[in-house]
Amino acid sequence: MTKGKKIGIINKTKNQFIKWGSNMKKNHLFGNLLLIFTAVIWGTAFAFQRVGMESIEPFTFGASRMTLAAIAIGILSVFCKDEEFNDIKLNKAYKKNTIIGGICCGVFLTMASMLQQTGIIYTTAGKAGFITALYIIIVPVINFVVFKKKSSLLVLISVIIGLIGMYLLCINEGFFLSYGDTLVLICAFFFSGHILCCDYFVLKGNPIRISAIQFTTVAVISWIFAFVFETPGTDKIISAALPIVYCGVISGGLGYTFQIVAQKYTEPTVASLLMSLESVFAVIAGAIILNERMTERELIGCIIMFIAIIIVQIPQKNKN
Repeated sequence: MTKGKKIGIINKTKNQFIKWGSNMKKNHLFGNLLLIFTAVIWGTAFAFQRVGMESIEPFTFGASRMTLAAIAIGILSVFCKDEEFNDIKLNKAYKKNTIIGGICCGVFLTMASMLQQTGIIYTTAGKAGFITALYIIIVPVINFVVFKKKSSLLVLISVIIGLIGMYLLCINEGFFLSYGDTLVLICAFFFSGHILCCDYFVLKGNPIRISAIQFTTVAVISWIFAFVFETPGTDKIISAALPIVYCGVISGGLGYTFQIVAQKYTEPTVASLLMSLESVFAVIAGAIILNERMTERELIGCIIMFIAIIIVQIPQKNKN
């Protein structure tokens, strides 16, 4: 085989890899419906997390739920085939990205879930849902600060509006964030990192196996934290069995796997907006399951924050 012919085959294979990745974005309807269903799952999970905290510590709860998620998606990943490319190097890169992507996503998800699970003890499910949804505003800010991607005027306006909404929602008469609100706010930054990490690796590796590896990573780290800072016990896990199963298999295993799969088929702006709907379902679930009631000031804050979330997703025309 001549050198020129060999280069031609490699370039053709690389084009196949690029074309495969871009084709994954075409089935928008499937991705959109999957993300709406994911938002429902995540929103209702806030209420189950609150219930679970009545009989178990947060790290033990998180470790238990993520272990279930790792087992469930791990079994599924066994029957999931990798994409095959003509070039050996591309196949190796695909498998390498699957492993690295799973670990990186797992680290971000570990920090986000542990902070959220601890913070939700000290705040309501509805407030936790809306504060967590600030990742929709944080993501473009991180893109600007870290990746030097300039944000439009609408993004800057939405950040200001979001801060006003968060102030009304979270700041009490003493003019400070509550302990739980602060933890959930920090977790929103880690969820932002998780979204950016998923967006980067989703077209470079196997999404199901990335999800399985990320849950395994979260479970291992969470159990370490649980044994260091808490006293895990079988009786505690059994007492919180229903919330653990729901948050582990449904919210964790299915929800985050749906997110990774759906981000292959849905445009990033649309995906972010649909995922932010979890905050709405969190308030609804908190009211139905936990009989939580928000004050008029907090409801106004929720509405303002949701307006900010919508504004930041308005697509802008690129200026050449």
